[in-house]
Amino acid sequence: METNHSYTNSTDACRVFFLPNLFTAGNLFFGFLAILRFIQAKYGALVGHNPVAYYTQGIWLIILAAAFDLLDGRVARSSGRTSLFGAEFDSLADLVSFGVAPALLVFFLILSPSPGNYPGYLDSLFLQFGWLVGFIYLLCCAGRLARFNVLTTPLLPKSEKYAHVHDSIGLPVPAAAGVILAIAVILVRAEVPSSFAILLLPSMLLLSILMISTIRFPVFKHITWNFRTGFYSFIGAATTCALLLLCSIYSIAIVFFGYLFYGLARCLFRRRSHEFAALTDLDADENLDGE
Repeated sequence: METNHSYTNSTDACRVFFLPNLFTAGNLFFGFLAILRFIQAKYGALVGHNPVAYYTQGIWLIILAAAFDLLDGRVARSSGRTSLFGAEFDSLADLVSFGVAPALLVFFLILSPSPGNYPGYLDSLFLQFGWLVGFIYLLCCAGRLARFNVLTTPLLPKSEKYAHVHDSIGLPVPAAAGVILAIAVILVRAEVPSSFAILLLPSMLLLSILMISTIRFPVFKHITWNFRTGFYSFIGAATTCALLLLCSIYSIAIVFFGYLFYGLARCLFRRRSHEFAALTDLDADENLDGE
């Protein structure tokens, strides 16, 4: 079995580089604070407090956790300070910030509503099956992170490693959490009919399936501090960021729904292109046989 010579003993494998792991600790910290805010939102409402502010703060805290998660990997790769410890620590932090925290958000806000918030059949349905949907999401989140660690470990033979560095197998866990946040933003900040909540059960299950699927989603790891682009592309990106800022908290829904649908559309387009190429090759072979 081929091994990476950078990790020849247990001491090398457990190296703790300060700056990358500090960002990972920040990811975990903000995820933990988000969990506290969602608990306060749920049980503070029982004593008359307005839960909207708590839910909104928790959503922004998860966004901050995602920003720290993005930075820790980039700092580690740009400085050459990657380690097996850092990879495992990052996955554990992701499970809390993008697994447990969004699952509690969905359970408190949607799947375990206060009595009378929804029609009787919805209250009964959520109380019976809401916890199970949340657990399925958390289970798929943990499985997705474990699979990523296995496919990217330096101890795996090169022939078995995942070589597509620009793609991710399955929906990334932070992106799945972002879609949940987008749904929560719409429910918390906009006036949505209560009957709309029934659509969230299959939505949670769909996100769970996408995380453990083999559909490839872009990860944008090639965009570094040295990344170059055209002038018009830069102006377009800056304008898009300005428009997102104007949308305030609703920009979360625009970004993450856009990423989800872009990934699915790209996958469908690629499959259609492969099918078309296969049919073209088949027609060419048949023409050659006919000659």
